[in-house]
Amino acid sequence: MLRITTLIENSPGEHHGLATEHGISFCVEKDGHMILFDTGQSGAFLSNAPKLNISLGAVEHVVLSHGHYDHSGGFRSLCSAARGFSLVTGEGFFSPKYALRNGAYDYLGSDFDEAFLSEKGIHHVTLSGPGKEILPGVFVLSSFPRVHSEEKVNPRFVLRKDSVFVPDSFDDEILLAVETGEGLAVLLGCSHPGMRNMLDAVKERLRRPILAVLGGTHLVEAKGSGLEKSLEYIQNSGILFIGMSHCTGKDVMDRLEAVCPGFFRNVTGSSLFFG
Repeated sequence: MLRITTLIENSPGEHHGLATEHGISFCVEKDGHMILFDTGQSGAFLSNAPKLNISLGAVEHVVLSHGHYDHSGGFRSLCSAARGFSLVTGEGFFSPKYALRNGAYDYLGSDFDEAFLSEKGIHHVTLSGPGKEILPGVFVLSSFPRVHSEEKVNPRFVLRKDSVFVPDSFDDEILLAVETGEGLAVLLGCSHPGMRNMLDAVKERLRRPILAVLGGTHLVEAKGSGLEKSLEYIQNSGILFIGMSHCTGKDVMDRLEAVCPGFFRNVTGSSLFFG
């Protein structure tokens, strides 16, 4: 049995008692195991969980898609609510991340470091290879080949290294793929390395069809032929459940809803169930 619940997202759903914010957090419950994928930008997801009949004290693994605040900002709060879990991040997760805005730099990174993990006694796994199976049928993938040239990282995203700013290629970004029996359910954070690049890597490495995709695609910044190719890719993918949201952008979600029968508005409180 598999249940994937969106603990927090940009948009509200039917349950008006749930907090929303610009960020994302998923709870994955599979065969008696619990995994968190991202923790939103604050601890608000923690108050949503019991309202959704989810006890986060049972979480075994926390997977953070990349080092931006809207995906890792709730981690400190989680550490006060749960114990005994392991943390999985990509290589370079703790590199200071910024966005360039009219000559100024806005810090977008996480509010904790490796010293915090050591202080809390949290087991930390840095994923540097193509992938790792963290539980039976639960895979974390990284190191995505940049095959689709149209999928470019916005140059406003930068890292601070050795007192200088360099382009952020988001080599730290990872995804979660979960076996459903009928195919894979794939969870995306923001897809900065490129949604098509990431989904192609899933199919090539795991050799299973993709049944569902949830999360952010960063198509909100895509334009022209690159956007059209991404929309065509999704439309022709054969994916039955398409819950792309967060940084996908309203206009793109409206277009996906119009052309993809499997598209649904993945919002705070949404759950998918697989046998």
